[in-house]
Amino acid sequence: MKKSNFEWHLKENAQVPHEFQEEIMGMGHSKTFANLLWQRGVQTKEQFEGMIYATVDNLHDPFLMHDMQKAVERIQAAIIEGEAILVYGDYDADGITSTSIMKETLEMLGADVQCVLPNRFIHGYGPNQALFEEKINEGIQLIVTVDNGVAGNEAIAYANSREVDVIVTDHHEMPPVLPEAYCIVHPRHPDGNYPFGELAGAGVAFKLATALLEEPPLELLDLACIGTVADLVSMTGENRTIVQLGLEIMKQNQRMGLNHLLKVSGVDVQKLDEVSIGFSIGPRLNAIGRLGDPNPAIELMTTFDDQLAHDLAEQLDKINNERKAIVQQITQEAMTMLEEDSPVQVLAKEGWNPGVLGIVAGNVLKQTGHPAIVLAINEEGIAKGSGRSSEALDMYGMLTTMREYFTHFGGHEAAIGVTLPSENLIELKQQIALYIQERQIDLLQGASLAIDEELSLAEVNLAFAEELKQLAPFGTDNPAPHFLVEETKVAQIKAIGADQQHVKFMLTNGNQQVDVIGFGFGAKLEELQQESTRFVGDLEINEWNGQKKVQLKLLDFATEGLQVIDRRAKHSWNQPLETASTLYLAFQEKSRDVLTDTLQHQVQVYNKDHLTEYAEYRQLVVVDCPSDKELIKSIISNSSFERVYLFLYSADEAYLNGMPNREQFKQLYQFCLKQKRLDIRYKLKNISNFLRISEKLLVFMIRVFSELKFVTIDDGVLEIVENPQNQAIEESRGYKERMKQIESEEFLLMSDIQTIRNWLKS
Repeated sequence: MKKSNFEWHLKENAQVPHEFQEEIMGMGHSKTFANLLWQRGVQTKEQFEGMIYATVDNLHDPFLMHDMQKAVERIQAAIIEGEAILVYGDYDADGITSTSIMKETLEMLGADVQCVLPNRFIHGYGPNQALFEEKINEGIQLIVTVDNGVAGNEAIAYANSREVDVIVTDHHEMPPVLPEAYCIVHPRHPDGNYPFGELAGAGVAFKLATALLEEPPLELLDLACIGTVADLVSMTGENRTIVQLGLEIMKQNQRMGLNHLLKVSGVDVQKLDEVSIGFSIGPRLNAIGRLGDPNPAIELMTTFDDQLAHDLAEQLDKINNERKAIVQQITQEAMTMLEEDSPVQVLAKEGWNPGVLGIVAGNVLKQTGHPAIVLAINEEGIAKGSGRSSEALDMYGMLTTMREYFTHFGGHEAAIGVTLPSENLIELKQQIALYIQERQIDLLQGASLAIDEELSLAEVNLAFAEELKQLAPFGTDNPAPHFLVEETKVAQIKAIGADQQHVKFMLTNGNQQVDVIGFGFGAKLEELQQESTRFVGDLEINEWNGQKKVQLKLLDFATEGLQVIDRRAKHSWNQPLETASTLYLAFQEKSRDVLTDTLQHQVQVYNKDHLTEYAEYRQLVVVDCPSDKELIKSIISNSSFERVYLFLYSADEAYLNGMPNREQFKQLYQFCLKQKRLDIRYKLKNISNFLRISEKLLVFMIRVFSELKFVTIDDGVLEIVENPQNQAIEESRGYKERMKQIESEEFLLMSDIQTIRNWLKS
């Protein structure tokens, strides 16, 4: 069997009212789509129309937000008085777009405005006192934070001491003690009345821009859209409207820097969607802040100089490629440092770039299934980094009980950031292991995957895939629908990609067939071909040369019962196996030699008295062909193997060489009679060439003669026996065993793998 990577949760089929189905079908949609809407909580025609038709009227009144009026009045006063205003942002994509929104808004109003984003390596996250001091010394008289500030107590207190007001606009969790800012604009402020609290930093900045300009600045919705998607906030309510409208603005090609960034990202502007932002635009904006000074990104987003926009877009693309290379290198290094018995991997090393360690921790989590904390140790012996966790473990809650080890600590259930002296690492690992053990936390429990519906292949069609696009934009709280497909067969499967890391195949069922693409599933090629396999994925539209086809993007799969994997080709014997406890079983001692030195010591030679020991393993590797194929079946039936790999090496190649005929036996015997003595240790090849009988067949024939006492063999020298007892060749034990070996090899080596699977499971 192959267990799914995720814990599947198929939504129960609710009874969908006929009236609702009729209403949705009356709008030109299918019954399957109507049922899906109902399952996802869209249960009136009005709710559905509200989802798909985004208008400016869906945006809320910005003055419902706490301190919005106060912020507007203070900024207006600063503009009138000609005060120098600083927009202080953050170094990620949300912070970059928030800062760009506020910069352009204040410039439209004629303000004297500057912008700055902190350097994560020099200033850290949020308001930095040294940077505030530098800017105030340069003449700044008002500071407006965007996408940060609610935790900037120290820096804001310093600004107050210099008689510089700070307006905080933020969306992050508010700490128990808020800073003494001039005002705090926050959608979830307890003293506010804003109806939607899930705005990104760019969304809050857009609301302040709307209040200042007295109408929604539609030309800034592209920036608000990027920040909203990149920050992974809830894709519902007002955020959904911002993204829907913003995508339309982006398609109008008005922003030079964005157009060049789309071009270097290889994104077709007219096919732009939230996925393009999440996987192409967001990472490039985030990369510059991960590796160094993020401020050029503001210039890219706001410039009117086409050449400068081109150059900056190229720069961000180059930095993103550098970031990917750094992530790949650190991930590879981290994977070599894994501690097998550690429930949570805590990996630390000097020289790692702390700006990318959150991505690395996510990679380790994905590849191992275990939570990970990845840290860079600097020259002062301080370890700084990030952690990522699965649903099985609340990492923030766990580390909260260990705060004494950290100098800085923050985050949430699935992602944390920490700083600590490196000498605390050993004890931290011990405390984490103790925490997991005492609470009996099962870290093997996969993350949950909600499945919307089970579909037949007939329901997986282009029309339905087109309907699903109306549910977009997808994101947090509005995920793309996931579908379960089973009772199908896999055909035309192949690994694709530069490193064969992806897979492409077809699901078939009678006359129905659907293309499948599985990113990152290249190593699962063999497992995907098993019977009784169920697939979970998203429906996509693949467009090529003007032709549209629906395809399933694979998310996960599971196989019931025993998996039988074909590794009969010699080149595949040293390919990696799953890491579960594995029994390498051979039926002949000499078969060890075909494996690598590292694997040879793992091989056990079959002993019928050890059957109970074999049952302790989860996987079986059948190294060679037994003389009786039923032995394999017996071993499997008396065990609980989840997976069987068939190498099936044949040292003698009995089936390929066949059984010598009587004429060949006669020819060899007459040769022995004539020669009397033969050096078969050193002259076997010469004898083989002379008699035109293959060496392997010749060895077998000599063994038969020896068993029947037609010849004797002493120290590699064969001598004929005078007047031997008259016996039939067929009476030899070796002859009988070879007949059985030939029969066994014929079935095990020449049958297709499906025939063997069916035989083993029968």
